[in-house]
Amino acid sequence: MITIDKLLSPKKEFSSLILFDENDVFNHFLLDGQKEAYITNEYRENKRDFFVFNHLSHHLIVIIYPVKKTAYQTNETLRKLGAKCLEFFDKEYIKNINLIAQSSKEELLSFVEGVCLASYCFDNYKTDPSRLVHPFDHISIIHPEVEVEDINHLRVVCEAIEKCKDLVNEPVSSLNALGLAQAFVNMGQEANVRVEVLNKEEIEKLKMGGILAVNKGSIDPPTFTIMEYKPSNPLNNQPLVLVGKGLVYDTGGLNLKPEDYMNDMKTDMAGAAMMGSVIYAVSRLEMPIWIIGLFPATDNRPGGNAYASGDIINMYDGTNVEVVNTDAEGRIILGDALAYAKQFNPALIINAATLTGAAQRAIGSFGICAVENHAGMYLSDLKQAGKDVYERIAEFPFWEEYDELIKSEIADIKNSGEKVAGMITAGKFLAHFTGDYPFIHLDIAGVAYNSAKKDYLTFGASGYGIRLMVRFIEKYFIQK
Repeated sequence: MITIDKLLSPKKEFSSLILFDENDVFNHFLLDGQKEAYITNEYRENKRDFFVFNHLSHHLIVIIYPVKKTAYQTNETLRKLGAKCLEFFDKEYIKNINLIAQSSKEELLSFVEGVCLASYCFDNYKTDPSRLVHPFDHISIIHPEVEVEDINHLRVVCEAIEKCKDLVNEPVSSLNALGLAQAFVNMGQEANVRVEVLNKEEIEKLKMGGILAVNKGSIDPPTFTIMEYKPSNPLNNQPLVLVGKGLVYDTGGLNLKPEDYMNDMKTDMAGAAMMGSVIYAVSRLEMPIWIIGLFPATDNRPGGNAYASGDIINMYDGTNVEVVNTDAEGRIILGDALAYAKQFNPALIINAATLTGAAQRAIGSFGICAVENHAGMYLSDLKQAGKDVYERIAEFPFWEEYDELIKSEIADIKNSGEKVAGMITAGKFLAHFTGDYPFIHLDIAGVAYNSAKKDYLTFGASGYGIRLMVRFIEKYFIQK
């Protein structure tokens, strides 16, 4: 994690970066008249927007960025610019910068956020002891509106994202269901969050038939993790319940996935990693909100006595589910968790899961697909939070006609609908277990993992959704 601090004036031994927006007058005490005239002329005549003055012992960098139609688009431009600058800093072996801007606090912090997010690298299994991924490691912010609290907030959120990325990037050989549960225990100890892990015997006593069915083909036992952050005087009398899919590896079960589709299946627990990291961040930021996290975890294998198409599963709430596809396992383990959530009388349940390929096919890797049940106002606020941080949400219809697609001839419901509206019918399956409680389902299948680096989104796990949830809880949920 890059070190960030606040200074009142630039350190002479550091390189300096001055950010101007396109409407600024390009002057600053670090720039003499000749440089100011040169920058102004080059920008006006040639639209040049990146200037580097090499002073041998340090660099003076000036960047001019465009102002977009909306603030959130401008902020996203600055995040991407931060990622590009990190590449330049590393190339030139710049280790420290003074960051100066006449722009708004939000714009400057967006730039810093881009640098921090782009700096992540999962290198646990690199054996070269001399490697140095990023020589650059220190930003000193010089801005009258930026406070130490703002920097701490940014740091905590970025650290939470790094924890999520580490979990999702870890292979199942070193992170099975037991390992994921232990990771949540460790996060809870660090952030003062209560964590309880139910083992297989306790899951059996609760008759969570969904989790147990999916786990039947595995030699590793399942877990069910409960995280709770409850400050002394929370603003909400009913908890916000966050549920995340913890499928540590998904072969598809007996409905085995083709090889190409199995390569990234270690990431199928990204929903649980995301929501656990959100609770970690909220606790460290000491937000006055009561939150409960529920994370069922197992792998889905075709071995042993694996559950099969045609099986009937008796779920935690008594629902009988006909299995028509063993690769639609995520919704089955989540059904038990969502039904379990009812006992907490939640104000709102939000579920996150890499649930369907249909979501990715629908909108690609540009955002999250969502449906809601009795939670229209909450989803509207969540969508606005998504715009704020540029982790956007596309809302899908949730008409009652879709219920027909998961009706079973021999059980209460089936675990997969027709070959249409796959994301929506998966949401309908989940909503069956939430009853009348406000419920939002976030399908993060298209955004949880990157096959290549893009801007500040690094290769591998993205940590997508954490900034969205923290923003929603902080700015919107508290107001309800």
